[in-house]
Amino acid sequence: MTTNKLCSQDELAMRHAMRRVHDEVMTPCYVVDDARLKYNLEILSSIREATGAKILLAQKAFSMFHFYPLIAKYLDGTTASGLYESRLGREEFRGEVHVFEPAYRDDEFDEIAKTADHIVFNSIAQWKKYRDRALESGCVCGLRVNPEHSTQDTPIYDPCAPGSRLGVRASVLERELERDAHALDGITGLHMHTLCEQGAEPLYDTLKVFEEKLGAYLAKMKWVNLGGGHHITKDDYDRELLKKCIRYMRGTYGVDVYLEPGEAVAYHAGDLVTTVLDIVETDGVPAAVLDTSAACHMPDVIEMPYRPPLYGAGEPDELTYTYRLTGPTCLSGDIIGDYSFAERLHAGDRLVFSDMAIYSMVKNNTFNGMPLPSIIAVENDKWRVVKKFGYEDFKERLS
Repeated sequence: MTTNKLCSQDELAMRHAMRRVHDEVMTPCYVVDDARLKYNLEILSSIREATGAKILLAQKAFSMFHFYPLIAKYLDGTTASGLYESRLGREEFRGEVHVFEPAYRDDEFDEIAKTADHIVFNSIAQWKKYRDRALESGCVCGLRVNPEHSTQDTPIYDPCAPGSRLGVRASVLERELERDAHALDGITGLHMHTLCEQGAEPLYDTLKVFEEKLGAYLAKMKWVNLGGGHHITKDDYDRELLKKCIRYMRGTYGVDVYLEPGEAVAYHAGDLVTTVLDIVETDGVPAAVLDTSAACHMPDVIEMPYRPPLYGAGEPDELTYTYRLTGPTCLSGDIIGDYSFAERLHAGDRLVFSDMAIYSMVKNNTFNGMPLPSIIAVENDKWRVVKKFGYEDFKERLS
């Protein structure tokens, strides 16, 4: 997820019009702003135009299909991690639908093949099992490969970590082709995903390893997918280096190049607005109990972990008053983090966490019977509720 840094000056200026919305909406709620989406999408579109690359929305990060018609004006399609995302991309987004799963279910595969344009397989065994059905459905087929080059320090988000199940290693691919020289017949592209919210420099380094280990196979392909995790719309991202990488792959191997960012599409496009319910004195930092939960509404805070940006707040003890922001569930560890403020917090105060459109919305849950936040769209500085959750949404999940 995002860093602890406060938003840039450009970001603050862009968000000035949102203050009224933050004051008016019910809480807790996610507020997604079309102005920031357009800002991100114009950057992504400029990469497409400058390089000829195709860019897809990774729905695992952002699947608020209310905005798909807008996103479809700028991007080439969607990627899916399974049947439901594949259907959503086909039904709500104009463009290509690409699907990758570590292993496909036999009872779902035919429907996936009907909704998808591209299907990527994680192993030769899966490819052989579903090859005929995929090709008969007219799908373009690819193989995910693992260049075995880690670029990050968090194993849970590292597809190249030792023991990773994701992607075929060069040694395995070589061994398979020795057994069966036609093992890749019908495969027209390679898929590589190694990054997680990173810059262009790790991609550049990875491509050198990718070429060294798998370049001989690339020369026989029509397309390559460089996966997601590209933080293209972040202020300090080296977009010129990304363009260089794309042009090199296209020029050297004659392949179409795909990117499938998720966070870059909705980066800083969504806020989570919450209300302080109570201030609890402790034997340490006083706790502010909010009507939003880390465990339920922003689970990556605990899973990753990370400290989400909060408008108007500082690091602990940076400003006069420091509070531990906590959720209303019974989980002792339902803690968002420690923040400092220029003034004391009181019950009824509103707080706004930024960069909450990516992952938080798709990962949230109803632990403790916690209601899910409403989802609000801001378009042309006017807001409306596009989804409100109630008791039935909680009740009907499990029986």
